[in-house]
Amino acid sequence: MTKIKLCGLKCDDDIYNANELLPEYIGFVFWNKSKRYITPDEAFFLKQSLNSKIKVVGVFVDENIEIIKSLLKKGIIDIVQLHGDEGDAYIQRLKTEVGCRVFKAFKIRSYDDVQAANLSTADMVLLDSGMGSGESFDWKYIKAIERPFILAGGLTPENVRAAIDDLKPYGVDASSSLETDGKKDADKMRKFVNEVRYEG
Repeated sequence: MTKIKLCGLKCDDDIYNANELLPEYIGFVFWNKSKRYITPDEAFFLKQSLNSKIKVVGVFVDENIEIIKSLLKKGIIDIVQLHGDEGDAYIQRLKTEVGCRVFKAFKIRSYDDVQAANLSTADMVLLDSGMGSGESFDWKYIKAIERPFILAGGLTPENVRAAIDDLKPYGVDASSSLETDGKKDADKMRKFVNEVRYEG
């Protein structure tokens, strides 16, 4: 079964909907330039209401590693997702000092980008078009991937089933396509999850 990550959750209603839908992962964005940014304190309170079956992925861009370690040790997040220029030395330090799982996002514009994902020491790679851009990339490049991956970028309730059938990702990640007027839309979230889990 394809894993689901619903990213950019920010409020109590988002958590309520996630608890109903039970995706494997949700994402809290800790990059302060994002419109989906939340503070560690806000994330802490939201985590208290989240079903314990759902893992929280913290999304970071070139963050001070001590800040990430603090969020992990406080139990605010379970997994780290990196969207900046973090290299393998940074990833290994996180794994060694905290023992956490690390997802690394790659912006896919060429086969070289896919090869970089193939060589990454991250536990999981996320293939994306950009940081929450809502746009897809040319999926032809995915033919070069040699490891399990999470597909992101431009996935919607309307195209996610076709993407899964064609590309066979480990997981799928959506954020902006699940929003109406900048807020998560319960109906769009439900439709996305139902499409991923459809086995017709």
